[in-house]
Parts: sequence; structure tokens; C-alpha cells
Amino acid sequence: MTAQRSVRSMWHGGLRCEVAAGEFILNVDEPASAGGTDSGPEPTELLLASIASCFTLAVAYSARKRSLELRDLSVTVTGFYDGLRFRSISIDSVIGCDPTEIDGLVSAAERVCYVTNTLRSGVDIVIAASSSVS
Repeated sequence: MTAQRSVRSMWHGGLRCEVAAGEFILNVDEPASAGGTDSGPEPTELLLASIASCFTLAVAYSARKRSLELRDLSVTVTGFYDGLRFRSISIDSVIGCDPTEIDGLVSAAERVCYVTNTLRSGVDIVIAASSSVS
């Protein structure tokens, strides 16, 4: 059995859309400097947010599996542009646990982070389109 997950985006004029992700609606827009209305995060910010949130939860999950107490946890993700893509992405974590546990915890989190594993894999992207006009 193959598991899958889908989200749906609907354009709302200009450079703005809403994405339905489960029961949640995400407003996505470009900044005014790029022709948008700056009413939501940019798509590239959502990519970085996906990495940050997935890695944060992967660290928390891995800590729980190892019975490690986390006092706090924050993750900052930065993308470095190269034309129309990121050339590199940096993930910086501040983890409130025994410092001797951090390397093992981060290694465990890397193994279970779906988003970073997907980006590292060279995933195939298939694009299909059809007309909504009859």
C-alpha cells in the first residue's frame, strides 16, 4: 500500500492563493515588491517553514523515544538563493537538553525528518495540467 498526502491551492487573483492542507487554510502571497499584496508568507518561506517545523518535531520525537527531557527547542532555517532556487539551506537548532546528548539526538532526528529526507533524495516531480474551460 502506498501512502500519500495532498494539498490543494486555489488562486485568488494577483499573486495570492489559499492552500487547503487538511482542515487548515494557508494564505500565500508574494511581497508587494514582487507584485503581491504581502498578505501571507511567500511560497519559499513555506518551504523553509516546512523544513523548520518537520525538523523541530523530529527532534522532539527522537528525544521522547530516547526518554530525554527537553527544556526548550528552537530551529531556525535559512535558505540561500541562487537564481530561481535555493543553493543551500541551513538548519540551526538550539536544544535544551544535556549537551552530551545533542549529536545523537540530531542524528536521530535527521533519520526521521520527512521533509529534509525528501529534499535530499532528488524526488521526481511530475507536472500535469488540464483546462477548466469547456
